[in-house]
Amino acid sequence: MRSQWERLLQNLGVWKGSFSRFSPQGELVNDTPSVVSLEGLNNNQTIRQTIRLREDEKVLEYSSVGRSVLFFENGEFSQGSIQLAPYSEFGAEFGFIRKNHRLRLVQIFDKNGDLDQFTLIREHLAGTEPSQRPPLTIDDLLGEWHGEGVTIYPDWRSPNTFSSTLQLRLDAGRLIQSLTFGDVSRQAATRLRTITSTATIKGSIIHFDQDPQKQVQVLLLPDGASANCPVKMQLRQSFILEAGWLIEPNLRQRMIRSYSDKGEWVSFTLVTERRV
Repeated sequence: MRSQWERLLQNLGVWKGSFSRFSPQGELVNDTPSVVSLEGLNNNQTIRQTIRLREDEKVLEYSSVGRSVLFFENGEFSQGSIQLAPYSEFGAEFGFIRKNHRLRLVQIFDKNGDLDQFTLIREHLAGTEPSQRPPLTIDDLLGEWHGEGVTIYPDWRSPNTFSSTLQLRLDAGRLIQSLTFGDVSRQAATRLRTITSTATIKGSIIHFDQDPQKQVQVLLLPDGASANCPVKMQLRQSFILEAGWLIEPNLRQRMIRSYSDKGEWVSFTLVTERRV
């Protein structure tokens, strides 16, 4: 099993792409070409990161992984706020990696807790050809998905693995979602849990509105990406931030950053699921 630093090293290379900023309603605000270089120095004991956005350039060097970030085995990661606090900006970044492509998604909330913006970063390794996935649609998600997931923790406890079944269907114009999952990390009989929810669909936004105190939206984005988050942050309520990537028509990954009712970051989950 790779260490967190070794997992970070899976992201080394020169990544060419763009930073696309979207409003909470999914409107494209701006699109900026980008080159991000991650270079290993001193036998990969240090990483130099260079970010070029048109004329702007930022250079960072680091030799350890911070408390706000966790990596999975193949280099997938999330970094962001470790605590929700009143009158403070809040947000997180998710990074998928697949062969010569990366897809990153940043979700930002303003000081009032309102959803402020998304940044979608689509990248490919320099010297390779980028693939063009179409914008995600509701039809791309309908059906039954069987998944395998792993959860890791910022306090370094042992990971948990689980299986899941996600069913998505339309009924009278509403989306019906049923998620069944269970812990398979132990030899004991698996305990399954099912959560069913419904949502309205308006253009590229799926709005889960059953609980007025805990409204959540999923925004469908270009390149098969999706962003799942609360519409407004509420203190003393547990919540998740999630990013999804439809890599192939029947292959999808989701990453979930979970927070407790005290606003503390408690876990990070990667689910790989296939439509059956």
